[in-house]
Amino acid sequence: MSMNKDQIKGRAREVEGKVQEVIGKVVGSDRQQAKGIVKKNLGKVQATLGDVKQDLKNSQKGA
Repeated sequence: MSMNKDQIKGRAREVEGKVQEVIGKVVGSDRQQAKGIVKKNLGKVQATLGDVKQDLKNSQKGA
């Protein structure tokens, strides 16, 4: 199964956001924690968009 650019970048952004969120918790920075949550959620959206694109591409190949 191949992955497209949005899937890869989205999942990477999810990981970066989760790391930033955890660092924010550890150092007690609500701002860093919030930024991490936002980045993580944006990554989920981008990865989902990539999943939809890939599904459409795969369905077109099968048709």
